[in-house]
Amino acid sequence: MMAAALAMLPVLVSFAGTVVGRSDSTFSIRSLEWVTSNGGRGLVNRIETIYYTLTAPSKGGPALKRLPNQPGAVASGHAGHLKVPHYEPPRIRPLIHPALAGEGVWRATFLHHPGPPPVLVTSFRSDPAYPQFVAGVAWIDHTQTSTWLYPGIQEPGVPMTDRGPEEVPIRMRGRLVATFNSAFKLQDSGGGFVDGGHTYATMKDGMATIVRYTDGRMNVIDWSGGPDAPSNVVYARQNLPLIVNHGRLNPNLSDGPEWGATLGNAVQVWRSAVGVDKHGNLMYGAADYQTVGSLARIMQHAGAVRAMELDINAYWPSFITYKQGGAVGARNLLPGMIRSPLRYLTPDDRDFFAVYLK
Repeated sequence: MMAAALAMLPVLVSFAGTVVGRSDSTFSIRSLEWVTSNGGRGLVNRIETIYYTLTAPSKGGPALKRLPNQPGAVASGHAGHLKVPHYEPPRIRPLIHPALAGEGVWRATFLHHPGPPPVLVTSFRSDPAYPQFVAGVAWIDHTQTSTWLYPGIQEPGVPMTDRGPEEVPIRMRGRLVATFNSAFKLQDSGGGFVDGGHTYATMKDGMATIVRYTDGRMNVIDWSGGPDAPSNVVYARQNLPLIVNHGRLNPNLSDGPEWGATLGNAVQVWRSAVGVDKHGNLMYGAADYQTVGSLARIMQHAGAVRAMELDINAYWPSFITYKQGGAVGARNLLPGMIRSPLRYLTPDDRDFFAVYLK
């Protein structure tokens, strides 16, 4: 009996260290994270797959009468009034008719800005077979913004010389226009992580990567730069293969093994993604009850020419906009996003992205 108790002692110490350590997650989430990090990933995936399969929504049903409320105001289309031509994305074409009020119409979220809107958001019903499903999409103007990656308290789960503030730095909040979640834990995706030009987790060729270069450019690419990032890379975050490339869906979206130790590709859960349009602007998309394939179709339909999956499950996807400088007027992209819109204004467990006015 004593031997059994002694054998369990390291397990209890490890669990206690996880649940009482620095974290912004709930006790249940921290407990689940401990299980998945200590050999229980397969078991958790099987349980979640069974649960989500049993609770999957039925096709059809009554159509929505209105879209959920979103932040911002309908964009004024002032790009056409500028002396210098400025690109803004076209309205997203509705997939279900008749269209609902505001469906696919872009809304400006940062309202105290004299120039074109740095961030636009919209929503649309993404699947005629499920007329209640609503996808949220955000568009980030690369000519007016600068996007930075911040490590979190626990992720990336690799030793780092300096994890930084693990939140949006207070000195930067006057220019803050948006924040959004990053991707899977590195132990689940097997991907690489680069920060400050240093490769902390080995980069893998053939993996989807959001990257920032020393000249300020952002991109979402199929990585082919080898295990260590070249000197022109400021940061890079990898997660699984691209779901959209050259404007086309990845033909292997139904192959579970290609997407690593995650919920099955056909399981309908909250999913999020980041991509770029043909002009090099970042795009973010998220929705509940999505498979990998349906998420890819959302990004493709919204105008992304390349896209990668970010984090999944209800607890992790967040896209937050701010009405004015100082992180004032924080709003989630969709009401169904359960995390507080004040997320990332205090230290967060996971790495994340912050978007600032240049």
